[in-house]
Amino acid sequence: MSRKKAREIALHLIFEMGFKEFQAEEVLADRLDESIMSSISGDIALYAGKLSEAQTAYIVAVVKGVASHLQELDAVIEENAHGWNMSRLSKMTVAVLRLALYEMRYVEDVPTGAAINEAVELAKTYETEEAGAFVNGILGTVSRAQEAAE
Repeated sequence: MSRKKAREIALHLIFEMGFKEFQAEEVLADRLDESIMSSISGDIALYAGKLSEAQTAYIVAVVKGVASHLQELDAVIEENAHGWNMSRLSKMTVAVLRLALYEMRYVEDVPTGAAINEAVELAKTYETEEAGAFVNGILGTVSRAQEAAE
């Protein structure tokens, strides 16, 4: 399983955070358990197979990171989603944006362009083409602002 698949599993967990408040450790312990992954794999092929240590470490770091930076990430989304407030965005679009923004700011081995491309693909997969364009617009704006600040 690649980083791409680990990112997608992380997205599912971040998406779940949009529905209820929880400690990241609780969800990670529950969801990444091998027997749970195996039971889900019949319905969702993504969960088939054992996660490597690197994949598990990535998922844990990203989900905990998003949880600990949630207010900051949401503020960036609101600031850059001109004409939209968080309540108007789907929970999946918000989850995709949170994941990508976290990767862009805090995951050193993920280039900004890769974070944006992966986010657009995830938005298209779980939402629509229009959601992919929306995500691309917000992340592109944030990326250009980051580059200008550096």
